[in-house]
This record gives sequence, C-alpha cells and structure tokens, in this order.
Amino acid sequence: MARRRGVMSEALKYELAKELGVADIVAREGWGSVSSRDCGNLVRLAIERAERMLMEDNAKNKK
Repeated sequence: MARRRGVMSEALKYELAKELGVADIVAREGWGSVSSRDCGNLVRLAIERAERMLMEDNAKNKK
C-alpha cells in the first residue's frame, strides 16, 4: 500500500500550532495529543492562509 503524502508540510503545521499555542503539546507528546478542536482550528487557519495567498496572487495577476 502506498503511503499518502500529507497536504501540509510539517513546518507549516508546526508554525500554525505555534500560532494556536499548542506547539508545546506537539513537541512534548506529538500530534495525537492535540485536541480535535485545536486540530480543527489548525485546519481553519491553514484554509484562511491559503485563501489569503490566492487573493493576493489574483490581485497581482490583475495588474
């Protein structure tokens, strides 16, 4: 069975975890110890960041 590649890099996930204040849990206990609520918030932040980048790219391309 082929291993599925993650959508987000570990660096991005850790950066978002820092932003949410759960990076210490990740460092100490791993991703499995992060609450589902915090994981959901991490995904929400990633989506917001991606949308922002797309809007900025679209604005640059229209110029």
